[in-house]
Amino acid sequence: MAAPSPAPLAISLVTGLVTVLATLAVLPAAPALAGARTAAAAPKPEESELRAQLKQLNTKVDKLIEQYNLKRVELAKAQEAASAAKERLAAAERTLAASEQRVAELARLRYQNGNPPVPGFMLDGASAAVLGQLITEQEALVQGVAKARDEKKKAAAEAQALATRIRGDAATVAEQRKKAEDVIDDIKEKLADLVPYGTGRNSDGSWAPELPSGTDNITPRTRLMRAQVEKNFALPFSVGCFRAGSSGEHPLGRACDFMMSSGGTMPTAADSALGDRIAAWALQNQDKLGIKYVIWKQRINSGSGWRAMSDRGSVTENHYDHVHISMN
Repeated sequence: MAAPSPAPLAISLVTGLVTVLATLAVLPAAPALAGARTAAAAPKPEESELRAQLKQLNTKVDKLIEQYNLKRVELAKAQEAASAAKERLAAAERTLAASEQRVAELARLRYQNGNPPVPGFMLDGASAAVLGQLITEQEALVQGVAKARDEKKKAAAEAQALATRIRGDAATVAEQRKKAEDVIDDIKEKLADLVPYGTGRNSDGSWAPELPSGTDNITPRTRLMRAQVEKNFALPFSVGCFRAGSSGEHPLGRACDFMMSSGGTMPTAADSALGDRIAAWALQNQDKLGIKYVIWKQRINSGSGWRAMSDRGSVTENHYDHVHISMN
């Protein structure tokens, strides 16, 4: 009997495979598999949802900080008022002391003149007038000092009450801020978990070489890294990746410069802090994305800590105006 031709044999095999697959499809799921599906973890929240939550919490923290600062200003004003009241009291007490000294001098003169018991009748007209004026003046001063003391006592009490209330409010604000920051940290961790893995990872952990592609002339890993940085940070200036005719990874399509100033000038304090965060984020996700090293502020870090670099002579060459990220 002749052997069947290859074409009918292939058709027969395919038909048999389809029959087997159809049979498997109608069979009930195995208990172990069903249990695994039931016990599967809840789906991770969407990235857009996490970013919306992060934005709301950042706004909440900003408002809490604003409230805290307003309370500090309020307390400072109360303390200034208490200090001013204290100064007024001190001035009134100095004036009273001077008046008491004048009255004491007059009493000494009376004693030297026999200490007449009824000043208005026994002293001459000039002395009696002076004595009456001093007594009236002293009474006014005593009243002024009493008023100043009342003002000081009231201002001090108000400042103390305000300080106590503000301490309580500040503690509440600080607690709320701490809770919000904890939630923010949790969301950031979840967002970090959403950072995808770079392409071309070998089973031994090394990275397979990639060719640049596309109109931007960079590798897929570099493109993914750039997209993730742009997604996670509000970049204030341009991003430059491929650059012909230079050394390093730029002409290979394996590096990007994230500018923190317009170029050639030192960034502002805020943009410098942003560069710090981008550099830290890149190193945190180094293993996921396939980052080779980061250069920032005349330092280089390939994953084992920052090392100082030699002075290349300019802000740009020393990487003070941009964060450089090279890829494997």
